[in-house]
Amino acid sequence: MTKNITRSEKKFADPRLLAERAHPQDGEERNDRRSAGRRVRSVTVNLSESPLGWLHARGHLSDRQFDAGEKLRADWERAHLAPRITMRWDATPVSGGKRLAPAGYSETEAQIAAKQRFASAIDHLGSGLSDIAWRIICGGEGTPAAEKNLGWPARSGKLVLKIALDRLADFYRLPG
Repeated sequence: MTKNITRSEKKFADPRLLAERAHPQDGEERNDRRSAGRRVRSVTVNLSESPLGWLHARGHLSDRQFDAGEKLRADWERAHLAPRITMRWDATPVSGGKRLAPAGYSETEAQIAAKQRFASAIDHLGSGLSDIAWRIICGGEGTPAAEKNLGWPARSGKLVLKIALDRLADFYRLPG
């Protein structure tokens, strides 16, 4: 016997959409080596945590569009382009002695490559599409907030975002 869910029960239902994903530090290529004897790590993520995930979980975005947005966000995070909200915990120089911090830490090659990919992707989108893509994918703004901040009419942001995600998928050469 199935129970019909009332409107009030639906309102208080668990809003989380959970899924298993590869551990971010392992990367995609490591997870393909399951037969090599490596232990595959995974994490449970809430798909409705980001605006892009929310749209995808409700069927507004295709898998290709979602993957393109996630690749852009991953490049943005790997390049450490997000503003810092706490102090930096890098080694600080000590006056004299052997424990001096190395002079001038440089960015890692992965950060530099991610920054170049991110800049190329944003350039590929152009000025009109990059604004909405950055706000929703990287900035974490919801579609209504992004539309309002850009001065766009209501309900236009999702359409423009889908166009931007299709162009990003072409840039990242995702199969489609």
